[in-house]
Amino acid sequence: MTAILYRQLDANGDYQFGRGLQNFAYGAAAVAQAVKTGLLLLRGEWWEDTSVGLPLFQGVLAQRGTPQSLQTMDPLIQQQIAGTEGVASVQNYQRTYGSAKRTLTVSCQITTTDGQTAPVEVTF
Repeated sequence: MTAILYRQLDANGDYQFGRGLQNFAYGAAAVAQAVKTGLLLLRGEWWEDTSVGLPLFQGVLAQRGTPQSLQTMDPLIQQQIAGTEGVASVQNYQRTYGSAKRTLTVSCQITTTDGQTAPVEVTF
């Protein structure tokens, strides 16, 4: 397997610079960050390839808040996670919707292709 290297993000979601190799995540941490950034990328948002990203607007929000929209979202999110480079499997997937602030939190445990595990939590 090719080692996965990923530039770390700060608390605001911006790339970290100025500390050389300390600004990079390796192994399971890199794969977990790739999952997180992949989930936060909306389909059509990246100018270089508008076919990548999570199709929230195209596949979920188009349903105008029906109860089925949350169930529709789960397979899309799980497919995005499982399709991330370095992910071998996804365990303990949970989705929590906070209606007061209209937030969606997804958490899971991933196992990487080299057998390491890492937690992932993303709030939309």
